Parts: sequence; structure tokens; C-alpha cells
Amino acid sequence: MAKIYSVANQKGGVGKTTTTVNLAGALGKLGYKVLLVDLDPQGNATTGSGLEKNTLNLSVYDVLNEDASISDAIQYSETAGYSVLGSNRRLAGAEEELLQCSGKELKLRKGLEQIQDQYDVILIDCPPTLSILTINAFCASNGLIIPMTCEYFSLEGVSDLVISVKAVREQVNSDLVITGLLRVKFDPRVTLQKEVSEELINFFGKRVYGTVIPTNVRLAEAPGYGLPGVLYEPSSRGAQAYTSFAEEFAKKENLKKRKALKKKEA
Repeated sequence: MAKIYSVANQKGGVGKTTTTVNLAGALGKLGYKVLLVDLDPQGNATTGSGLEKNTLNLSVYDVLNEDASISDAIQYSETAGYSVLGSNRRLAGAEEELLQCSGKELKLRKGLEQIQDQYDVILIDCPPTLSILTINAFCASNGLIIPMTCEYFSLEGVSDLVISVKAVREQVNSDLVITGLLRVKFDPRVTLQKEVSEELINFFGKRVYGTVIPTNVRLAEAPGYGLPGVLYEPSSRGAQAYTSFAEEFAKKENLKKRKALKKKEA
């Protein structure tokens, strides 16, 4: 059974989608069978995975509305090396529609339960707001990955997120935990960033990943080519950092390569 992780931060511009796409790509390169769920109406994770968001026949919107099976909506990206449940602007309309449904916060969980045993890990790219879409992601997840820049405003965003996670744990999903905080767009030459980084470690301890993602132009270029940075320019500093993060993440979460195990059993 795949472990499910939301990649979330209520503050925009913190490398959330970049982290989701590159973690998916790096885990795929390491041999894991990955599903990326794009739960952001902007559809950037879909585009960054090599799929055309505006021409999707079926998307996560159809799954949440129960108009299509999740198996039919998932596509495999040959270029990225993992499967994608894509998104586009149609998803923006789902928020208002979901609010009128019973069990509205469990729609994604119900969909993922149908295919959870087909993957090693499922990553959900969340929108940068605490909406019903984000709540759906939290209710479906085992863990939460929080990418953040080392700025004081980011600390405030993390505090708000921790409160939200606590509410979801108490009311709907007691299994949800903060898996870790990932420092992104990091420049060790900036004193403020070093200070905030130290504060994070002092407060969150081992939940702060050891890997640090530097600011890197190759990571910013990659989505324009429909590729994760780890595939677009594997030798770049950013790609190498995300590859190291994937290795750290897989080890910490004790991820199993179920596809390989099934072949061995056969």
C-alpha cells in the first residue's frame, strides 16, 4: 500500500510545486513507482510533468466529482517517469461544488483508496491556500512535507499550517503527521536565512530535513521543457540537491519498492 504525502505551504512562492515535481522525478529515477496528484487549479505540476493541462480528457476535477474513475484519469508521463493525476482551471470550480457535498473532505481519499496498492508513493501538490482542496489532501495523507524559504514571514506561514494540521488530526485524520520541513531557495551567504534556518532546527529538530535546496536557475527553466529539474539538467546543483533529498526522504520514510517485490514473488 502506497504511502501518501501532501506537499503544502499556505504561503505562495516557496517552491511547493518545484519540490513535488522534482521529488517525484527523483524517486522515479531511484526505481519507485510514483503517482503525482496535482490538486492546484493552476495545473503547474501537470505542465511541469510533461502533460498539456488544457487538453486533459479527464482530471482530478472529474475524480472529486465522481464523474470518472481515478484509473481512467491517471496518465503516465514518459518524459517524467511517473504517473500523474492532472489538473487545470476546471478544478477552481470544484471548491464551491464540494462545499455542497456530504463527506466533502474525503472525496480524494476515496479515489486514492482505489489505486493505492498500485504505487510505492503518492505525492499531492496542494494549492497555496487552506481550502477544501487542501483539506482533502490532508485527509488522504499519511504525512506532510513543508517546503519553505528561510524568511520570517515563512515562519508565520508554518505556524498557521501546524494549527491546520492539528485541527485535521483531531477531527478527521488522526494519522496525519508533519513528515518534515525542507529548506528551499537557500543561500548560506545571507545572514537572515542562516538565522531562520537555525531557528527552524531549534524548534522542529529532526523534522527539518538535512538536505538544503539552493537557488538554482536550472530548476526554474525545467518546467518550460515539461521536465522535472532532476531530468532536465541532472548535473546542476538544484537537481543534485533534490536527488539527495529523495534519497533522504526514502530512507527516513522507509519506502518500499512494491513493484520490485511483486516481480520477485512472481
